[in-house]
Amino acid sequence: MPQAKIPVLRETRPKMKTSRKIIWILVLLFIVLLAVLFFRSSLSRITEINFKGSLFTSQEELLKQSGLHVGGQFFGASPEEVKKRLKEIKSIESVTVDKQFPGIVSINIKEYDTVAYEVGTDGNLIAILSNGTSVGVSSSGIAVEKPILTNWKPDDPYKAKLCKILSNIPGEWTADISEIIPDPTPSFPDRIRMYTRSQFEVLTSVSLLSEKISYLNQVLETEQPGLVSMFEADTYVAFKPEEEGGSVENDTTQ
Repeated sequence: MPQAKIPVLRETRPKMKTSRKIIWILVLLFIVLLAVLFFRSSLSRITEINFKGSLFTSQEELLKQSGLHVGGQFFGASPEEVKKRLKEIKSIESVTVDKQFPGIVSINIKEYDTVAYEVGTDGNLIAILSNGTSVGVSSSGIAVEKPILTNWKPDDPYKAKLCKILSNIPGEWTADISEIIPDPTPSFPDRIRMYTRSQFEVLTSVSLLSEKISYLNQVLETEQPGLVSMFEADTYVAFKPEEEGGSVENDTTQ
C-alpha cells in the first residue's frame, strides 16, 4: 500500500525588514515631535541680549540695527548677519557675537578711536574718529587730552588725512595739543597751525606731522613757550615776556 506523502511545512520567518521600517518611522516621528516641542518652548528663544563696548551708539539703536529681539529664535540668529548689520554703523570698527545656550546673546563692539573733537554749530561737542567719522558725544565720553579741530570744512580731504595720522601717533605725544587749525599756503596747502596746553604755537603740515612729532615733544619738554616751525627745517623761537614788546628771546634751528 503506497505511503501518503506529508507536505513539508515551511518555516515561518519574522518579517524583520517590515518591523525595522516601522521602528525607524516611529523614531523619526518621535524626533520630529520633540523638535516641534523644543522650538515652541522658551528654551529655543532669545532671553537676553547684551551689548558691550559702545560709547557713541545707544543700546536701543544697536538693538534695532542688529535685527535681534528678546523672544526671537536663538538658533535662527546668524552671528555673521548680526556683524554685517552692526558694521553699517560708521563708528563701529569690528563686532564679535557670542551665543550662549540657553538664550543669551553677547555682542562686543570695538569702535574707531577718538582722535580729536569739534564744536558743532549748535555748540555741542563732536568726536572725530580715526576713520574721519563725526559723532555726537556726551560729556561722560570726552577724552580731555584730545585736540579740538577748529575751522575745518566737513569735506576737506586734509581733515580725513589728519585724523588717520593722529590715530597712528601715540596718545602721549599728542596729549599736549589743544587745538589744530587749517592754515594753508600756496607752498603748503596742507599747512596747519597748532596750539598746545603748555602755551606753544606750532606750524607744520598734515603730511609732515607724523615725521616731526618727536621733535615737537623734545621742544615741549625742554624749552620755554614759543613758536615751533616744522617743515624742511625745524625752528624754535621762544616768546619774549609781553612787557618787553613781544620780541623773540632766542632762535634755534634743527
